Amino acid sequence: MVKLIIGVKGSGKTKTLISMVNEAVETSKGNVVCIEKGIKLRYDVNHRCRLINVDEYFVFGAPSLFGFIAGILASDHDVSELFVDSALRICDNDVDSFERLVNDVDELADRYKVNVIMTSSLPVESATEGLRRFL
Repeated sequence: MVKLIIGVKGSGKTKTLISMVNEAVETSKGNVVCIEKGIKLRYDVNHRCRLINVDEYFVFGAPSLFGFIAGILASDHDVSELFVDSALRICDNDVDSFERLVNDVDELADRYKVNVIMTSSLPVESATEGLRRFL
């Protein structure tokens, strides 16, 4: 299952994500993974969470991000929670590609029983109908 946290810059999306990651680390029976662009979460996320900077793995664009997420799930069957901060930015701010990514990741998440939370700087009123179903 995918859940999106969207809103304009400065609306508290990342702060909410950090809280959710740290709570998941304490309560989840599986592994918790958090994907970010850059290193802004390094000191805020519990060290037991696998924190990954996509820039270090040359992940650019929605197809690359999907492959990266699929690879994480393929290599670690114990992942129960996966978080992606700034997902739309990783997708080069391409809303159509981002929507396809969200749908594809949702299918993977359902298949492998993983909760996926993504944040994106996108005004709620600008979200497509396809994205609104994940809010």
